[in-house]
Amino acid sequence: MIVGNNATQSISISNTGNADLTISQITTSGTGFSGSGVTLPLTLNAGQSATYTAKFAPASTGSFSGQITFVSNASTSPTVSLTGTGTASSVSLALNPTSLAFGNVLVGTSGILSGTLTASGGSVTISSASVNGSDYVLSGLTLPMTLSAGQSASFSVTFTPISSSNTTGSIAFLSNASNSPTNLSMSGAGTVTQLTANPSSLVFGSVVVGKTNSLSETLSASGGSVTISSATLGGSGYSMTGLTLPITLSDGQSTTFTVIFAPATTSSFPGSLTLVSNASTAPSPIAFTGTGSLIHSVDLSWSASSSSSIAGYNVYRGSASGGPYVLVNSSLVAGTAFTDNTVQAGNTYFYVTTTVDTSAVESAYSNEVQATIPTP
Repeated sequence: MIVGNNATQSISISNTGNADLTISQITTSGTGFSGSGVTLPLTLNAGQSATYTAKFAPASTGSFSGQITFVSNASTSPTVSLTGTGTASSVSLALNPTSLAFGNVLVGTSGILSGTLTASGGSVTISSASVNGSDYVLSGLTLPMTLSAGQSASFSVTFTPISSSNTTGSIAFLSNASNSPTNLSMSGAGTVTQLTANPSSLVFGSVVVGKTNSLSETLSASGGSVTISSATLGGSGYSMTGLTLPITLSDGQSTTFTVIFAPATTSSFPGSLTLVSNASTAPSPIAFTGTGSLIHSVDLSWSASSSSSIAGYNVYRGSASGGPYVLVNSSLVAGTAFTDNTVQAGNTYFYVTTTVDTSAVESAYSNEVQATIPTP
């Protein structure tokens, strides 16, 4: 008898005497053996019979023996010997593939893989399928179902990770096949996409009104591909170049673009860049800071010396009338004009010049002139 199946035999119990027979107990012993069909106590009149059914249902392969014993008021108590052999079924259920590897799947999305079950050696009845793993869902099978020899059934498994971690699972297909349960192993990893910005903020410092300063910004994707759909630039005086949207960055890919600050007035200007993407985690708005400033200068000019041996001129500056004075030019001024670009807003300066001849002899100071620098 094939393990998992059963067989029955009928046994006739007869009263061959001339008085009533009362059977008070029937005991069936032996691994895999059982009996039914008689309600005890049973009284049989002379010549009357009853049928008792013996059942053999082996749970494993091998030879088994047992017996049926009767307790009654008869002068003899017969026994019935029982024998049976459990054999392995030639019917099997083939699984293809025997494992499903989903790889990396973004948290909040799903991956779907399929497989087939095929009956071999005879018909197979699949009674149930037990799924282990909360991230996995089986579909495509209506159970119980019976497959004839050579017949196949397809199914699908959906993996929907709920966290960024590696998970495993399994499905046990229960059937009357010799290899029941037929097990399918599953594995997958939940991943989280991330978009990062480097640097996280841009500091442009002081920029002269009418001039520009440019800084680079790099965006990088990790954990999977990231699509940046839009970018909103905020703040007066800021613009950007080198970033064409929408753009998709594959896992590990980066893109670099330029942010430009061009202040129109003298003030501090905050700004930001806000990115919209499908990343699970994305950077906060990239903050900008910059200040518009003015460069003041003093333009000086004087009359040329009448001496024919003049090599050039020196320009001196002081913070108080009458000095002391400090040399401003780094080398002799050949002409009769000089621009001082090192002045600060709100200060007052006093200037004098000297002549230097070809023998390096320097003259006395010229008349003093005053220059007051505005604020700002």
